[in-house]
Amino acid sequence: MPNSTLPIRNTAIPTTDPEAGLKITEIFYSLQGEALTAGLPTIFIRLTGCPLRCVYCDTEYAFVGGERMSLAGILAVCQSFPCQRICLTGGEPLAQPNAIALMNLLLAHGYEISLETSGALSVAEVPTAVSKVMDIKTPSSQEADKNLWQNLPYLTAHDQIKFVIMNRDDYDWSKQIIADYQLDKKVATVWFSPMFNVEERQTNVPTLAADLAEWILADALPVRFQLQLHKIIWADAKGK
Repeated sequence: MPNSTLPIRNTAIPTTDPEAGLKITEIFYSLQGEALTAGLPTIFIRLTGCPLRCVYCDTEYAFVGGERMSLAGILAVCQSFPCQRICLTGGEPLAQPNAIALMNLLLAHGYEISLETSGALSVAEVPTAVSKVMDIKTPSSQEADKNLWQNLPYLTAHDQIKFVIMNRDDYDWSKQIIADYQLDKKVATVWFSPMFNVEERQTNVPTLAADLAEWILADALPVRFQLQLHKIIWADAKGK
């Protein structure tokens, strides 16, 4: 069970002074594996730390550790890659408020930015030019109580919402949330992804994927099905 006493932010990570930089787990260049830019070369900046403990998390190595880097240092690494597309991911990038300063710096240098966020922390200060890919945590994640519903008014047609589905109960719950909040009319795309964790270099698409596809078809649900491309190609190899 998740530890509900965990602070929403790790106070050991400086949160206000841009000169303090950010704790970074890794920066790498790969293909985007999901959402609207799937298949496109992308620079990934994985920030350290997350207030959630979803049962299916595939990046637990980003919870702690990391290397402190200045914003200028992060920019310099990004400029070493032949790409103008960046994805900020984690962990939970917004657990470090200096992530906002980083987004503004990268935008000022002409980068196209997407932000992968758990939906547990406020997106109010995220620049509108950044495409937010926001999770809504389903009950089986054991973190659904952390969904910050006040984020919904900040989402636009430039943004996306993702549900990770573990079973039929998650599917029915998510279908009701879409109807209650009219999510398909609020954002560019609502994604349904089957829970898909694999052993490194051993990829097997779960049978849940076929079930989920059939449920979506039967209900003519206004969502898009997706499998995480990077897991099909590289399984859960780090840096991919």
